[in-house]
Amino acid sequence: MIIKSIELADYRNYDSLVMEFDRGTNILYGDNAQGKTNILEAIFVSATTKSHRGAKDREIVRFEKEEGHIRTYLEKDGVETRIDMHLRKSGSKGIAIDGQKIKKAAELMGLCNVVFFSPEDLGIIKNGPAERRRFVDMELCQLDSFYLYNLNHYNKIINQRNKLLKDMYMNPDLKDTLGIWDMQLVSFGSKIMERRTLFVKQLNEIIYGIHRKLSGDREELYIRYEPDVEMGMFEEKLRFAQDRDIRSKMTSVGPHRDDFSFLVGDVDIRKFGSQGQQRTAALSLKLAEIELVKKITGDNPILLLDDVLSELDSNRQNYLLNSIGDIQTIVTCTGLEEFVNHRFEINRVYKVEEGNVTCMSTENAG
Repeated sequence: MIIKSIELADYRNYDSLVMEFDRGTNILYGDNAQGKTNILEAIFVSATTKSHRGAKDREIVRFEKEEGHIRTYLEKDGVETRIDMHLRKSGSKGIAIDGQKIKKAAELMGLCNVVFFSPEDLGIIKNGPAERRRFVDMELCQLDSFYLYNLNHYNKIINQRNKLLKDMYMNPDLKDTLGIWDMQLVSFGSKIMERRTLFVKQLNEIIYGIHRKLSGDREELYIRYEPDVEMGMFEEKLRFAQDRDIRSKMTSVGPHRDDFSFLVGDVDIRKFGSQGQQRTAALSLKLAEIELVKKITGDNPILLLDDVLSELDSNRQNYLLNSIGDIQTIVTCTGLEEFVNHRFEINRVYKVEEGNVTCMSTENAG
């Protein structure tokens, strides 16, 4: 799968933009805060319905406008697919595939698999568990429609259960209905835990070799899934925590509190690893994500690299660039030196300046 082109209207700092992409490596360069990341974000939104930055639709529609649009043209095996996305500051987004409106965003997921890598991702190892859960959820939602279904329902039930816990403060009799939500929570939550367990197993099979090469055969990385509650103990632990949940008005048990540890030998590098170890592990994780998408879907993902090369030393830069291979890649950077210095093949170059995008010759760009 490749992205052929994207059209933006009233999106972030773009009133109107039409861009075509090469099936190889595309460079977007320019100073900071010119709109490079906004283009990558729009691609990510058109593939997943969500911003990689967690932004709401009202935040990505152009200032002083009420609506924005993304139109993306994809191609796979010579067949073209068009995704239209209608963003509204007030109300939910509208999505159509080849002109046919879809009722659920889940129908879009998996059509176009993207892997997004930004400097913030280099902190995924040392940062809080919410970021590690988000990484797992975003990838699994693209790869597994059942996981997306179970996660959406689980999150809705968590919200409804938390609302009930708050309402019980004024109406204690509502406690009798808590069991209904608990049964559903266990049902959907158990399926989430099962799939996360498998996902970590699949990642470990790939990340081991990648990390050994990245670390010069000095380290072996292992990811460990740390569920908040054991599979068969979920219902019992919910009951045990019921009084605490009522007091705090919040659900304290379940996969929404899961975490994932990263071990080099017996050392948990989340807590005791050096910054270099943590960054290498984060890079290994992203490269493993690419290989896992290939393995499960039989297709290449689209790789979006947002100014990440400037955050890596030359060895990690070289490994990342050499790993791209035949994957369509869209890269943002402030200058082209890092690519020229590494004799990296560039297929198309765009200069981005104050929301204007100019296609440059690859010979004289910069």
